Amino acid sequence: MLPRIGLPEIIVVLVIALLIFGPGRITKVAGELGKSIHAFQHGLKEQDKPADESQHDGA
Repeated sequence: MLPRIGLPEIIVVLVIALLIFGPGRITKVAGELGKSIHAFQHGLKEQDKPADESQHDGA
């Protein structure tokens, strides 16, 4: 069974990320991560559509 992740563990991970990336780069990394998650969710929604809706015929 996986251990639960609590607030102290999250704070430690954030401090380590801040030390590794620095305050300026951490915002850029977070922004890119957000864009990637959004694109992934959009791809999942597109996959759930029926085949006839996702393919548009010219005729």
